[in-house]
Amino acid sequence: MSNNTLLKVRLSVLNFIEFAVWGSYLTSLGNFLSNAGLAAEIGWFYAMQGIVSLFMPSLVGIIADRWVQAQRMLSLCHMLAALFMAGAGFYCMAADQIEFAPLFVLYSLSVAFFMPTIGLNNSVAFNALTRAGMDTVADFPPIRIFGTIGFICAMLFVNFAGPADAKFQTTYIQLFVSAAFSVIMMFYALTMPKCPVNDKPSAGNWVDRLGLRAFTLFKQKKMAVFFLFSMMLGVSLQITNGYANPYITFFKDMPQYADAWAAQNANALISLSQISETFCILLIPFCLKRFGIKGVMLMSMFAWVLRFGFFGVGNPDGGLWLFVLSCIVYGIAFDFFNVSGGLYVDKETSPEIRSSAQGLFMIMTNGFGATIGTLAAMAIVNANVRPDDTLDAQLHGWRVSWLIFAAYALVVAVMFWIVFHDNRKTDNEPSRLIKDSERPDGGGMIIESDR
Repeated sequence: MSNNTLLKVRLSVLNFIEFAVWGSYLTSLGNFLSNAGLAAEIGWFYAMQGIVSLFMPSLVGIIADRWVQAQRMLSLCHMLAALFMAGAGFYCMAADQIEFAPLFVLYSLSVAFFMPTIGLNNSVAFNALTRAGMDTVADFPPIRIFGTIGFICAMLFVNFAGPADAKFQTTYIQLFVSAAFSVIMMFYALTMPKCPVNDKPSAGNWVDRLGLRAFTLFKQKKMAVFFLFSMMLGVSLQITNGYANPYITFFKDMPQYADAWAAQNANALISLSQISETFCILLIPFCLKRFGIKGVMLMSMFAWVLRFGFFGVGNPDGGLWLFVLSCIVYGIAFDFFNVSGGLYVDKETSPEIRSSAQGLFMIMTNGFGATIGTLAAMAIVNANVRPDDTLDAQLHGWRVSWLIFAAYALVVAVMFWIVFHDNRKTDNEPSRLIKDSERPDGGGMIIESDR
């Protein structure tokens, strides 16, 4: 096995474990909270992932750029995430009645340390591939597939594990599963290639000294517009994670759907979304080269329209095919935005600010975007789906909610098509910022002008 092949295997395992941590609870937490009597508070748990993403990925990214090697920071964050997630599990196990406040605090502390690991995971992988002389656009997506596979495996495990009347997807055991994967990641991250730190004292201003140069990307019109629409698209990210599982499970209460397989196995059905991801990731290099970042982002945005719309008109029996189509288009909706966006940021920034730039991307998407989206979705669902209504009225409320989400995604797509301009094909032109030492022909740093 060649060194490059071995490196790909190691990074594939890294991504598998990273996203298994998240897949253990992300799509099933809403089910557990509903069973614990916290259905009205689901939005706050998912919004917290966005709230901590407003500052934690950037802060941790700056530390990784300036003082602590990224692979070590990745290990430390997973250790703390595991500690607090396990604490949340032990609280639920010991409590006679699960209360919102203590569970929410422990959960929040865990995700505060987990969310930065997504950007750190990218930085560790990009650094290793670059140092090995490999192409991140061509070589990273097949590696990232194993992150999705890890997410799927964790989802299916919590869906089918446990007794028939208490599957892990409906209980606090999913929190322990996530903590266990984080412990594994804590050790495995330390085996990754060392990442550089820019620890030399800076004679520049405080922006340089504190490692905040990534925020100067907002001075470039094109990057400012890209980050703005990343935030607007990020609004859609957590909606189905928070509400798809409770929505599909809701059909069990309706006599005509009570015995439908999908209603009984919501997590397994939703896992088709992640299976779709594994195939769609392979399309990213071709699509970026053929259509550029604008074309790829537009595909993602229109896929979100279909994702929500199909949920709004489907059901787990005769309309199951619409649920399945919703899961299939999710691969394009998520990957063409999340993975391609991370690659675009990597190509548009210099190595000195790579980790903090990835952190900034996380702030705009999983921070501002996901927070706004989750809280708005909670308000929309709570207003339209009222427990005191008849089942038919509740179903109507769910359908209205999904169609509102689809209408929002459509408006964002049209606006992006009109406003954003970058038609370069990713593989054909150099990054915006390329250091002298990294250019084969020497010469000064290239800073491409905005288009």
